[in-house]
Amino acid sequence: MSVQRQLHIASRMEGITEVEALINDLCEEFGVEETHYGEILIAMTEAVNNAIVHGNKLNANKMVDIQVAVEGPILEFRIADEGPGFDYENIPDPTSPENIEKPNGRGVFLMRQLADYCEFQELGRIAILRFEQAIPQMERAD
Repeated sequence: MSVQRQLHIASRMEGITEVEALINDLCEEFGVEETHYGEILIAMTEAVNNAIVHGNKLNANKMVDIQVAVEGPILEFRIADEGPGFDYENIPDPTSPENIEKPNGRGVFLMRQLADYCEFQELGRIAILRFEQAIPQMERAD
């Protein structure tokens, strides 16, 4: 997949608006359907929020790097932070009764539910979200 867009934001909550603008532009450019738009927006907002808050600890000197790749109907995002990483394989289930009322802990769960593919690399410092049928394919007349 080739990188179509890149965005580098400082680890401040205001950076989320830049991510939203990027997603709006991408979805408009590639004709992403409304249902996929909502899934992408929520999953990406969660991923970038996690990178800013949990990864980089709101340190504005640390950056979050977002890369977007497009191939056919697939839209893939790579979100990288400069934090120490996290144990992404042992996250409490936010739907279990003891966690249901907790205000935090839903980000990774939402990312996994909304994206067709969610993977973490480099000890969790990199999140990869893939949306398999996000971009409608044009009918070809032969």
